[in-house]
Amino acid sequence: MSSDKDMSDLTAALNEEDRAGLVNALKNKLQNLAGQHSDVLENLSPAVRKRVEVLRDIQNQHDEIESKFFEERAALEAKYQKLYQPFYTKRFEIVTGVVEVEGAPEEAKTEQGEDKTAEEKGVPDFWLIALKNNEITAEEITERDEGALKYLKDIKWSRVEEPKGFKLEFFFDENPYFKNTVLTKTYHMIDEDEPILEKAIGTEIEWYPGKCLTQKILKKKPKKGSKNTKPITKTEECESFFNFFSPPQVPDDEEDLDDDMAEELQAQMEHDYDIGHQLGTRSLEEVSLRKVNKVRDHPSVSSSEELRLFMKKRRKKRVWSL
Repeated sequence: MSSDKDMSDLTAALNEEDRAGLVNALKNKLQNLAGQHSDVLENLSPAVRKRVEVLRDIQNQHDEIESKFFEERAALEAKYQKLYQPFYTKRFEIVTGVVEVEGAPEEAKTEQGEDKTAEEKGVPDFWLIALKNNEITAEEITERDEGALKYLKDIKWSRVEEPKGFKLEFFFDENPYFKNTVLTKTYHMIDEDEPILEKAIGTEIEWYPGKCLTQKILKKKPKKGSKNTKPITKTEECESFFNFFSPPQVPDDEEDLDDDMAEELQAQMEHDYDIGHQLGTRSLEEVSLRKVNKVRDHPSVSSSEELRLFMKKRRKKRVWSL
């Protein structure tokens, strides 16, 4: 439990702007821990103390090997990220209808000779269904969000070298909700391997008038006898997947936070990171195409809307590969 508390203190000490202050906070914490360990060693017998010192040397040797592992793992991930890219490109082209797959059946014709599914290109609502089939991202999506997420056509992940971290890019078709065609979320890490999050930065969404999904407008009738007869309008923040692009921020002055506020902020940052990490790793990527094809063949599924309802009932902790 004490190690969890120390990590909590470290997270609370993070300063978004002043990296020097962050380093000092880390140094102070390490010094405090070192002082505690020294007190413990002093209370040990000489024989036990010697054994502990040998164990410490073993741990240092382990850490040296582990650091090489992290270096090689990063190089291996970078290598295979390049090898994955052609598959991601093919997926994008099929999902968006840029290309047609070989052997695709010709669309049925109506009596008037028109293609009744002429507008259904690619895989409709691919990313909306994918996000809703993951337990973590599904919890963030409201019914109001679904209309906007239908315009999502691709999600890309990339590593950021300086400062260390990763970036997510959400590509949207032109839509009636906001002007942006790309929304980004960047995570800056103190230690990418642990990991320790320094901060997250999201795109400011340019909402069209009356289309903001992260706020709701409340109208109240004026009190009886009030001179103002017009309804009172109030704007409130509300739950939305698009709050993901407005991540929680650590205040410049940590003294502005009491213990409860710091704990709440840490929980918010951890939850935000969990979402980004899920979208940026292969742990979320497995909403299987075989499962979706099987669902489409299910006798109770005859439309895109029925497909969404069916998949909602059978939601699994999986998503399309990123």
